[in-house]
Amino acid sequence: MTDTLTKANSGIERRPFESLGHANHGWLDARHHFSFADYYDPARMGWGAIRVWNDDLIAPQNGFPPHPHRDMEIITYVRTGAITHQDSMGNRGRTAAGDVQVMSAGSGVRHAEYNLEDEPTTLFQIWIMPRASGGSPSWGAKPFPKGDRSGRFVTLASGFAEDAGALPIRADARVMGATLKAGETVSYDLGEGRHAYLVPATGRIEINGEAFGARDGAALSGGRSFTITAEEDAELVLVDSE
Repeated sequence: MTDTLTKANSGIERRPFESLGHANHGWLDARHHFSFADYYDPARMGWGAIRVWNDDLIAPQNGFPPHPHRDMEIITYVRTGAITHQDSMGNRGRTAAGDVQVMSAGSGVRHAEYNLEDEPTTLFQIWIMPRASGGSPSWGAKPFPKGDRSGRFVTLASGFAEDAGALPIRADARVMGATLKAGETVSYDLGEGRHAYLVPATGRIEINGEAFGARDGAALSGGRSFTITAEEDAELVLVDSE
């Protein structure tokens, strides 16, 4: 009841890292912010158009073998190490820490994601429902230097034409990143009817005075302004969706 009232009054629902779904497959140690695979929580089926947010650690020289997807926008934010992608469209590419790759599954695609490094790779894998089903699948990746995000949110992937420089996705959503030094503050205005989900990849933060640790989730309700303050150096990832 307290969590429900807190969310209703503040527009913030805290999802502590320790409360997330957990699956350890040896080569893959995964935490699930939303229901995924064998983890099911009817209260965490998604947030707006955001359907999946997985916090993955992939062992060296391991990864996801070829498998299919359709009708989903899949964004990979690499936190440490690197991931190497290959797919049935003939694409192949390596995405390193701090950079982003996106795959629009469209009418159907098969892909594999491997950690070919000699160290573990950690990443956020985010799935967003597309604005329409079907269409030709596509893939892209791009470096986003962390220095360019210092003290501000930068759009990394977007379904809006005005976001020049961001990787394109086919959803009414933005994926954003920011880095804050201890004591720095950044504000975010979330539109009415929108849904945002924010995770500090590193560092402790406060959102409108509520404390969050590294890798906690924050489900934010629309029609509000949020002030994020870094208690220590922090790296933030935020998705704003319909």
